[in-house]
Amino acid sequence: MSVVKLLDQLEDLIYNGANVPFSSRIMIDPQEALNIIEDIRENLPDEIKQAKWIQEERKKILVEAQKEAETITQEAESYIRKMVDENEITKNAYEQAEEILQKAQQNAKEIRLGTNEYADSILAQLQKQLQELESTIDKNRKELKGFKRAE
Repeated sequence: MSVVKLLDQLEDLIYNGANVPFSSRIMIDPQEALNIIEDIRENLPDEIKQAKWIQEERKKILVEAQKEAETITQEAESYIRKMVDENEITKNAYEQAEEILQKAQQNAKEIRLGTNEYADSILAQLQKQLQELESTIDKNRKELKGFKRAE
């Protein structure tokens, strides 16, 4: 019989006991009360063992749940760190690509300016040479005209 039922029997024994006149006390059969108490003692260890087992299982479940929670937390933190690292890598790659692009654009601009300056310099030299050539041609023509008149 379970401890709860035995306690119910003991309670019934007390409630159904004979009242002692002029007091709030009752009279019960001591042997019947002792028998119920003995039955409780006999059944109590099983109930206590079961409660203790339940308590130990509860502790195991809590420890296991705590370990699982820690594992999930560590995995989440690791995933977050990885995502942050990947994001940082991507961000750095974009920054480096932007920097390379800006340098390339600056170099292209400098090359264009340098090319324009070089072309202008060449054209200026050519113009000077053409002016000298024109001057020489004019001079030669004047000389030719001078020879024609002298003939």
